[in-house]
Amino acid sequence: MHPYVAESWTDQEADVLRRYFTNLDGPVFALVNLPEVVKGALFARYSRSAKSLRRLFLDEFVGDLDTDGDASIDATVGLKRAEALYERVFTEYGDDSVAQLGGVHLACEQASNLLTKVLEWGRLMAYLEQSTRYVAYDARLGGRYRYHRDPAVLASPLGTRYVADLDHLFDTYAALVPVMSDYYRALHPKEPGDSDFVYRQSVRAKAFDALRGLLPAAALSNVGIYGTGQAYELLLLRMRGHSLPEVREYAELMVGELRKVIPSFLTRLDRPDRGGEWTAYLAGTTRATAEVAARLFAGVEPEARPAVTLVDFDPEGEDKLLAAMLYPHLDLPDDQILARVRTLSADDRQAVAAAYVGERRNRRHKPGRALERLSYRFDVLSDYGAFRDLQRHRMLTIQWQGLTPRHGYVMADDVALAGGAEAFEEAMASSAALHDALEPAFPAQAAYAVALAYRLRYSMELNARAALHMIELRTSPAGHPSYRRVCQEMHRLIAEEAGHPVVAALMSFVDHTEAGAGLERLPGERRAEARRTSPPDTSLNRN
Repeated sequence: MHPYVAESWTDQEADVLRRYFTNLDGPVFALVNLPEVVKGALFARYSRSAKSLRRLFLDEFVGDLDTDGDASIDATVGLKRAEALYERVFTEYGDDSVAQLGGVHLACEQASNLLTKVLEWGRLMAYLEQSTRYVAYDARLGGRYRYHRDPAVLASPLGTRYVADLDHLFDTYAALVPVMSDYYRALHPKEPGDSDFVYRQSVRAKAFDALRGLLPAAALSNVGIYGTGQAYELLLLRMRGHSLPEVREYAELMVGELRKVIPSFLTRLDRPDRGGEWTAYLAGTTRATAEVAARLFAGVEPEARPAVTLVDFDPEGEDKLLAAMLYPHLDLPDDQILARVRTLSADDRQAVAAAYVGERRNRRHKPGRALERLSYRFDVLSDYGAFRDLQRHRMLTIQWQGLTPRHGYVMADDVALAGGAEAFEEAMASSAALHDALEPAFPAQAAYAVALAYRLRYSMELNARAALHMIELRTSPAGHPSYRRVCQEMHRLIAEEAGHPVVAALMSFVDHTEAGAGLERLPGERRAEARRTSPPDTSLNRN
């Protein structure tokens, strides 16, 4: 197991923490005995903080809670009464739907970027991941840089090189953070109305964005998860059959903590005829398909493609979309409505769409499920950092290939303009060389060495409703330039290559301004400060 850096607590802190966390010294733990709104707020703050969740709770949340009534609770002790109750209910009504009704907030700390992508696979779960935009990775944890140290790799002849080369990536990151910060301060001087805090946060975020590609996939992150018992069961089945040892080890840590709060929902995991067979099935099909793919495509090299390719769409998609918009308001068969839609004039087609979508005053006003009638499939080649952000959109089908240096890397233009190109390029060469050295003996762990700037190929298949949500959100000016460019191109392809201008026009909050042209976080930081400094609204409390 990767050496987890545990925190120390005073007796008073430990006394409080035991009431709300299922352990005090492990990287995986569940949250209990807290209001749901507190758990949600805690996870939301978690994604932008370098602190562990338990430390964050003590520093910023516990002071606002009345904990006296929970003094007798010890969440670190298994809940035997709950286990007996769940066992009886699950036995009597042993339907999978029962396991959809019990949920758990779980924290997974000091997880590699490879592990976080496995944790965030399930559609029916909610996640918040520590952001590279708000957390400085030049800070050390327990005296060491924050990256996963696989025990088998460290025990091998490559162990010393692994540590030295990944330390070098972090050293380069640490050296360039002040260089990029100085560059952005000169390029974007502080405006008179901005506080020092707002300006400093915006510059730091910009510098971190430009340099996150230097971080290896081994870089550690914290992930907050909320899911039902059934969702956790499916996640753990996949994790137990995964090729990466870290994933399998975390699966067992998660099982241990989840059994403290939803024990009977996980009883099938260890039954040979259920969990055992399921895990073997998933691992076997993955292995067999990889072998067939390697045999059939041996020696085949990738052809040149744009960064974003629209590989599949329905030429009649807009007709079907308009028919779906009209369907609930008529008493006609679906195919009859579609036939009539095909005869509509351009003005009538626009009138249908305009009536259905209405006046969207912000991007959270989303049209209904008629947009799920048509889908698009994109093939994308982007840096791994952009993939990390887009992968978290769950209402789509995403598949990705192995992370290697094969497709080259992306360096922000600003890094070169600030004089950091040579150091960046040298770090990329070191990352690629370490990957290639690890791959023969450690094919699964070799990806740890690959820097986030390297490109990954992945496909995204999504309906128009999911596309509207993702493309509008991920093209907002506050977003990272790398994923903004991907989603801007997706929008253009829907309008021009698919020939679906009506669909593209529905996405009225897509922003096509140049990606990376300013301090992306500055407007958001200004709004956040305005909220912090504004007096509370007491109008609802007036008699």
